[in-house]
Amino acid sequence: MKVLVTGGEGQVGSEVARLSDDDFHATVFGRRSLDITNADQIRQRLDAVQPGFVVNCAAYTAVDRAEDEPETSHAVNAKAVHLLGSACAERGIGVIHLSTDYVFDGRKSEPYVEDDAPNPLGVYGASKLAGEELLRTATDQHIILRVSWVFGRLGRSFVDTVLRLARERHELTVVDDQVGAPSPAVTIAQAVRQIVETASDRRDLWGTYHFSTTPTLSWCSFARRIVAIAVDVGLLAHAPDVLPISTTEWPAKAARPLNSRLDPARASAAFGCKVEPWEQPLRDYVRRLKDRNTRPS
Repeated sequence: MKVLVTGGEGQVGSEVARLSDDDFHATVFGRRSLDITNADQIRQRLDAVQPGFVVNCAAYTAVDRAEDEPETSHAVNAKAVHLLGSACAERGIGVIHLSTDYVFDGRKSEPYVEDDAPNPLGVYGASKLAGEELLRTATDQHIILRVSWVFGRLGRSFVDTVLRLARERHELTVVDDQVGAPSPAVTIAQAVRQIVETASDRRDLWGTYHFSTTPTLSWCSFARRIVAIAVDVGLLAHAPDVLPISTTEWPAKAARPLNSRLDPARASAAFGCKVEPWEQPLRDYVRRLKDRNTRPS
């Protein structure tokens, strides 16, 4: 199966690229080689690669900055998704599109299922929701995969921020009333490949799905685990205190959902995506950082 991947310089896109082999041949484009806001470039790349699927990992993900740059956020997360979906529809190409837990307001007490009504709290979530809606109008041959709390080897994530601050400070304060499941980019990439391989033979599986790992916890608890693992593998000499605060005490421009838990049952049933623990991929990631820092120059 030939797959074209957008956002190849990002966390998930780069991991999808690493899975490329004879059975899952991924042609990967970063922002400089494929601007998904450019309809002509999209058509040119599709005609050159002639993929069976496009995996759209390109996105504007600066949640707070989006409040000041709504036009840019919507251009990438919404209008460009429609361009991509329309070009794929003309060519009979399926689209796997990554979306987010931020399409929900977080007021539900249980994990969100696909049929729950979206209600984004900020510009970023609204732009991602608009992208979902525009993709549905552009092509029936789509799978929207909502994920949460992504971390990986490229880009900046919560894990990288915690580790940087842990080296600089003796005490960290982290929000303790927002809960969700960390999602290793490598685990999402594996799920994407499984979805592509299944959907290529089951064209009745188009639609919207949630993907999640286990266990769920708060940002504060996740930060404590990151620090503990970093000390355990030798990346940090000492663990700073990680103290809980409430969302109201955290000065963020954009509102975040308090509940980011996503129910992955539908994706598990349709594609066989397993609900994997996130801790081992986190440990592997932190260990790689430690090895890179201690490698001779």
